[in-house]
Amino acid sequence: MSFKFKDVFTGTQAALGADPGQAQAAFSAQSRLGSGLNSAVTIRQFSVGVDEPPGLGGEDTAPNPVEYILAALGSCQEITYRLYADALGIPLNGVSVQLSGSIDLRGFFNVQDDVRPGYQAIEAEVVIDSPAPEADLARLKEIVDRHCPVLDILRNPTPVQLTLRTGLLSAAAE
Repeated sequence: MSFKFKDVFTGTQAALGADPGQAQAAFSAQSRLGSGLNSAVTIRQFSVGVDEPPGLGGEDTAPNPVEYILAALGSCQEITYRLYADALGIPLNGVSVQLSGSIDLRGFFNVQDDVRPGYQAIEAEVVIDSPAPEADLARLKEIVDRHCPVLDILRNPTPVQLTLRTGLLSAAAE
């Protein structure tokens, strides 16, 4: 079995250990509301659409923001499993994640103040195709759950500062 990402992983670990100043990474995205409830999001050179289903007033042209949260968690788990499995020499033929989340819309629509607008719970099932012993897979799961960035973001409060600025939007602001 080829552990394709082992050298990348261990090389990056060594570089960050030798020079912790290299460890800080910054990410950014820009979003702009289009017509109706759909938004155009730019992340690096990628364009991503966001919309709401018709039941929430959208046109259903793209996933909604909370669905992207599920997608981010699932894909981050898969990537983290791949990287750590390769780094640890644990054979991994494939990994997939099935996720669901429940939201009480009374929070979003301001029907009840004590109901939060976000997910009340997220459930995920990770399916691994691997001939590795159960003990190795249990250790891998523990490591992945400890080091998956999106899981950490969802489980632990992250400071978020939102500012409001008024003004005309122009094409240059995009």
